[in-house]
Amino acid sequence: MRRFDAMAASATLHCLTGCAIGEIVGLLIGTQQGWSNLPTTVLSIALAFVFGYSLSSLPVVLAGIDLGSALKLVLAADTLSIATMEIVDNAVMLSVPGAMDAGLDRPLFWLSMMLSFVVAFAAAYPVNRYLMNRGKGHVLTHEYMGHDEHAGHGDHDEHAPQRRSSWTGPQPTTLAVGIAAFMLGGLVVATGIQMEDSPPTPPHSLGR
Repeated sequence: MRRFDAMAASATLHCLTGCAIGEIVGLLIGTQQGWSNLPTTVLSIALAFVFGYSLSSLPVVLAGIDLGSALKLVLAADTLSIATMEIVDNAVMLSVPGAMDAGLDRPLFWLSMMLSFVVAFAAAYPVNRYLMNRGKGHVLTHEYMGHDEHAGHGDHDEHAPQRRSSWTGPQPTTLAVGIAAFMLGGLVVATGIQMEDSPPTPPHSLGR
């Protein structure tokens, strides 16, 4: 059970990394193009799926699986997890007043994004755990990265890899630290920009 807990945490962090990259890239594009919230959000969600699938596909392709078969596996393994993250993530952002309109140069955006990612992780983790308990989800891709001893329940002999990838992706702690560092960096930069944009406080008159 503890092995599945660790696998579920790793899978959720991998999905979260892809979602974070996709959403930030989408927001950068939308902001640069001057788009409204709706098209920017749609692009961010689409890119979250693209990056999420891409990060999971790479180790499978490196294991010698053709791209089409790798994409089928990743679609089966990641779709529910990413969809859960995107629904919860955007729901949190919409629930925070002003967060969607704050922009990348405002601390409110980064603080809201941090909160949304924490809540999204908490929502997607049990989804991944549930799927793994039934031999589905990331169990399907872990066996292509030397982790089939953890697969447990699924029968995937017809898809058995000819070889396994020596690259299993970054460790969960590395992903967590990387995501936290990126978000904190954005918060620090945004705070500096807001401080520069704030009008100076007029000095108090003396001698009154």
